[in-house]
Amino acid sequence: MIDIAILNKLNAPTRQERIANLREVLKDTTFPEMVPQYINNHIHTTYSFSPYSPTAAVYAARMEGLCTAGIIDHDSISGAEEFLEAAEIIGIPVTIGMEARVSMDGTRLEGRRTNNPDQVGVSYMTIQSVPHNKVSTLTEFFKPYQAARHTRNRQMIEKINALVGVSLDYDRDVLPLSEAKDNGGVTERHLMYALAIELVKQVGKGQGMVDKLTQLGMNLSEKQVALLMDTEYPFYEYDVLGMLKGTFVPKIFIDATDECPKLKDMVKLCSDVDAYLCYAYLGDVGDSVTGDKKAQKFEDDYLDDVFECLKEEGVKAVTYMPTRNTPAQLERLRGLCDSYGMFQISGEDINTPRQSFIIRAMENPMFQNLIDATWKLIEHEKNT
Repeated sequence: MIDIAILNKLNAPTRQERIANLREVLKDTTFPEMVPQYINNHIHTTYSFSPYSPTAAVYAARMEGLCTAGIIDHDSISGAEEFLEAAEIIGIPVTIGMEARVSMDGTRLEGRRTNNPDQVGVSYMTIQSVPHNKVSTLTEFFKPYQAARHTRNRQMIEKINALVGVSLDYDRDVLPLSEAKDNGGVTERHLMYALAIELVKQVGKGQGMVDKLTQLGMNLSEKQVALLMDTEYPFYEYDVLGMLKGTFVPKIFIDATDECPKLKDMVKLCSDVDAYLCYAYLGDVGDSVTGDKKAQKFEDDYLDDVFECLKEEGVKAVTYMPTRNTPAQLERLRGLCDSYGMFQISGEDINTPRQSFIIRAMENPMFQNLIDATWKLIEHEKNT
């Protein structure tokens, strides 16, 4: 985690202020040496949900020794130009892209659970290595889908109010927590963050919050109680939202429909802009390797069908997170990627202040292909 005072400067209200503050911060900054194995192509920013603006994300990644970094936001690529500008100032190569939920209607995976914990028939996919002159094309393409998500978000806020007994207002309490005014995405995490802020206002931090969440039916672990009792933590509400997300999102979730482009339309879009469309492998979760996911079945029982579908529909790349899967899952996945000629990309999502930008798994020589792939993404962007 970078110094809070620096983070606040790099999270200033406007892009112009953030970039100007970056130039000032760099006058007193000494970065560590870059580590060739440290890459991460899946860093969220405030243009979806994150404690980091695009400028702050680049700075934080470089401060941890990453040799390259990639921006990925939900339903939005509007932070990419700032990310590129900050990277040029700092002197770190980067790659840009975004993440979206895709309707699998009309494919062999229609109505089946893949990599989405909340909804069947809808898959998470990333768009990687977007040519820099095509950012505006993606922004315009996703505007109607963002509008549809706002409609559903408003409906879920009403369900939160009824369930928890609060009076959140989407325009007053949620949108200011986002970059929606600049075409940023607004996710369920924003809704939970607004709820976390409201609960802190009502009951305060520490024991009051422990009691409140318990009253709301949450069975808190010792670790969670310890986090809630740490009243000096500067991102206290992030910890609360993490606890709320697992309990309340399933209760208030409304299936996404109009905000999810069809797979064929996504394939065409990525072909038109010359970017990589990637299926984001999740894999069944048993004893969560990282301890942050509940046990749940995803696509492993019919992973062969997933790859057949990708082949049939024209998807040519897969992205995955080595830290999140077992060795057996990774061996099977990588074998299928080789069999189907799928380009392999990696990155592990960063969206909370407690996370490190470093993917330690990349120190394993077996993942050298993922490091090599990152540089191919960067070269692709430069040459298109």
